[in-house]
Amino acid sequence: MPAKPDAGTPGKKKPKLAVWKFASCDGCQLSLLDCEDDLLAVAGAVEIANFPEASRAVVKGPYDVSLVEGSITTTHDAERIHQVRRASKFLITIGACATSGGIQALRNFQNVDDYVSIVYASPQYISTLKTSTPIDEHIHVDFELRGCPVNKHQLIEVLNAFLNNRKPNIPKHSLCVECKRKGLPCVMVAQGIACLGPITQAGCGVLCPSYNRGCYACFGPMETPNVPSLMDWLEQLGVDKADIVRALQTYNVNAKAFRKGSLA
Repeated sequence: MPAKPDAGTPGKKKPKLAVWKFASCDGCQLSLLDCEDDLLAVAGAVEIANFPEASRAVVKGPYDVSLVEGSITTTHDAERIHQVRRASKFLITIGACATSGGIQALRNFQNVDDYVSIVYASPQYISTLKTSTPIDEHIHVDFELRGCPVNKHQLIEVLNAFLNNRKPNIPKHSLCVECKRKGLPCVMVAQGIACLGPITQAGCGVLCPSYNRGCYACFGPMETPNVPSLMDWLEQLGVDKADIVRALQTYNVNAKAFRKGSLA
């Protein structure tokens, strides 16, 4: 990884950080704002050059690090993301929308015109693509941080890593590993509750299993998910096939493993 400006050395310019929004709910940007004291440290280490959620100030690029939230759903955004890439030394996608297309990627399985005519009173004014696609289908992405929304501690870790010329320490294993570490009984084995934990990447702090609920796969597929095997187990628990498909077609519906599993 090329060397970057040293934020802690006197006389050196601070690295420029930009945050960009595409089709999304802003939840991942709010996760950054929710970092509180950690955010103050980040603000002291970088020059926040473009972050509409936090400031109206806009500093021209190029940018050392760009965080991109949201999926590509319009022709305008398909063009704009290339502009962001050209202006960015490193580009990191944050959240399910940017890394897999988000829940709005449900349009990829249907005719989007049918939805537009139902939702909007004047659909003739709506200009949108037939699909919702992740950022890496349009440009090169240096790192993907999953979650709906992202884990704020992981977000700070990724920023720290890129600002200090090292690889981010983000887990790729399944949520089940985290459940074991916390000493939680498996809700699927012990209570027969449908859970997507075995195929889901860790990162949420096992929020749902901690409250005796099955995982909803907010953080997308783990590194090597065995989706067909889990689908077989869910059927043995008595879960209807239609409900299994719906479980896969949520926040990360367009993630390759989930899309393939739901269509199988």
